[in-house]
Amino acid sequence: MPGYTFVEKVLARAAGVASARAGDILDITPDVIFSHDNSAAIIKIFQQTGAPRLAHPQKVVITLDHAVPAPTTLHAQNHAEIRQWVKEQGIRHFFEVGRGICHQVISEEALVLPGETIFGSDSHSTHFGWLGAFGMGVGRTEMAALWATGELWLSVPQALRVTLNGKLTPGVTAKDIALRLLKDLTVSGGQYRSVEFFGDTLATLSIDERPVIPNMMAEFGAMNAYFPPDEQVFAFLDAKRQRDYMPIFPDKDALYNEEYTLNVADLQPQIALPHQPDQVVSLSEAAGQPIQQAFIGTCTGGRYEDLAAAAQVLAGKKTRIRLVIIPASAEVLKEATRTGVLLTLLEAGATITTPGCGPCMGNHMGVPAPQEATISTGSRNFKGRMGTTDAFVYLANPYVVAAAAIAGEIIHPADVL
Repeated sequence: MPGYTFVEKVLARAAGVASARAGDILDITPDVIFSHDNSAAIIKIFQQTGAPRLAHPQKVVITLDHAVPAPTTLHAQNHAEIRQWVKEQGIRHFFEVGRGICHQVISEEALVLPGETIFGSDSHSTHFGWLGAFGMGVGRTEMAALWATGELWLSVPQALRVTLNGKLTPGVTAKDIALRLLKDLTVSGGQYRSVEFFGDTLATLSIDERPVIPNMMAEFGAMNAYFPPDEQVFAFLDAKRQRDYMPIFPDKDALYNEEYTLNVADLQPQIALPHQPDQVVSLSEAAGQPIQQAFIGTCTGGRYEDLAAAAQVLAGKKTRIRLVIIPASAEVLKEATRTGVLLTLLEAGATITTPGCGPCMGNHMGVPAPQEATISTGSRNFKGRMGTTDAFVYLANPYVVAAAAIAGEIIHPADVL
């Protein structure tokens, strides 16, 4: 009998059963459930369930991050309703405007740990695989049910094994790995599957880089993604106050229904062309494309190392086009301030705004004009994603985005240094 994949083991744990296989139906009791600005809509659905209170308020996390500060009266009203709800329900883990993006904040606060299960009303909840946790996005109705009952049923997914070998060359990042995977296997390649990563590359990735790949597996259609936690992750968690946890690792003889291998040492910077994140080409094939706005931020591109990479390219230079930079959290902003990275970015002509999602979902703080092209460190470039249907979004790593801000076109960073 073959061994068990990570997802089979972690969902068996969350269901309180001895073992599970792909295809089994389980009632899952997650360790953490979270939502953000969409909590206002979830509250209305929850009220229709007849449940008087949250089943497990200590497991609930709410952040205000998708439209912060509130760009309209409607957004402000939603935020006010959420704040009142938090008080009424005794929700302890509530993070106000400016604290940052839900995925980044939950990671920084160590609210979910290796071997645990987290459901979020945000599609990028696959993010938490970087910690060795099971993270999955759910809809608003499912979240209301979780609030009311603390449980949700799932069919255990099949698993895809991805092996990453080699070390990235300078100027190539985890974003390029994710984009190449999307190129090779398409946006439907991970549909309702657990994407489980292995290989010697993983140990070479920093704490800031690791979340990028599991996060972007949401664009891959994955149910969840998983990095086996190692000493870097344990050290990160040891520095924070937390409860006990038990990491989960797949068996060496686990059965995967597909395998994919990539030698990242050969990887060049990748560019996702409009309007799909799997329309990926090498940087040289996109070079020369005019750009009107550059954006560095989001849950895949707004951590400290992303800002530092941009500062490395921008030091002593001036932007030719507008460059919007949104740190993923207040902690990232503070670190960039302490180290001088923020000053370098400002001197180059960048605009720095409130930690949060910003224009990634088209709310504000960087919405493009019709026919304008934006190059972004974000994860999505669907038509209208940044709020303007007739605009164009390219995805790239922060070195490339910073270089484009200087040149006004897609260009290799080496050509502006």
